[in-house]
Amino acid sequence: MARITSQFGYRTEAAEVVAGHDLSGQTVMVTGAASGLGVETARALASVGARVVLPVRNIERGITSAEDILLTNPGSQVEVMELDLASVASVRDFADAFLASHDNLDILINNAAVMATPRSSTSDGFELQFGTNHLGHFELFRELLPALRANGGARVVALSSIGHRRSNVIFDDPNFERREYEKWSAYGQSKTACSLFALGVTQRFADEGIFANAVHPGGIITGLQKSLSFDEQQAMGWFDAEGNINERFKTVSQGASTSLWAAVGPELSGVGGLYLEDCNESVVFDEANPWVGYFPYVVDPDGADQLWDLSESLIASI
Repeated sequence: MARITSQFGYRTEAAEVVAGHDLSGQTVMVTGAASGLGVETARALASVGARVVLPVRNIERGITSAEDILLTNPGSQVEVMELDLASVASVRDFADAFLASHDNLDILINNAAVMATPRSSTSDGFELQFGTNHLGHFELFRELLPALRANGGARVVALSSIGHRRSNVIFDDPNFERREYEKWSAYGQSKTACSLFALGVTQRFADEGIFANAVHPGGIITGLQKSLSFDEQQAMGWFDAEGNINERFKTVSQGASTSLWAAVGPELSGVGGLYLEDCNESVVFDEANPWVGYFPYVVDPDGADQLWDLSESLIASI
């Protein structure tokens, strides 16, 4: 099958991707929209008529984001609801509330994440990054299935990362119960899981019109880095000695563009299970061009099945 590409690229702005689209009458959901990429993704979708739902852990920050979106898009429909992805009970309560007041969900963007956190656990005892970035969104998807099915199908976008290269999912110890915790391996595992989740959704629900793709948004300085000191970020080359951001980094608007392409791009209608970056289907990693590309395990159908079964078994006890 030919690689799927678009007219957009590395520096494309969010507004460029949604230009010409009309999402009037459609309901979209963007997790983690209290700041950063989530706000810009939601803003762009609201600008073309979508009814936007912002599930957030901090309601006050969510309201501030909604007000900011309304300032730039007067008359938009923006709704803030409480959701803590680090709690299965919160996910289920949120889904119940959403389904009680909404008949359908056309686009679900799993944007929220934590990165490189000190060792910690969710309220259900899962390693924080795996539990929040993957399991919380996994259960959210399952609980929202009635709404995703309502209009004969939907698009799901799962944010992954170049960080997936740091670790495959360690299926026999995803919660670091028998191995030493390492924050970057934990982050990498969670982002591999996000990509395999997208493939798993497509494998199971494509015949119902539900397709999911994984997105690497690129390097962007947002609140995602809050667990890292400036010295750590500088040592990784994100800032130079004078504190200037690495020129390879994208703006927040540019970082939102691939998620938006996954959500509305006509090239991806009826297509799922892909790993996308820079508004194009990505390619397998090649050392000659190390800044792009994915490791094959993030698009492995057997790995997606294994992760789905593992996720169901972990959540079944909650």
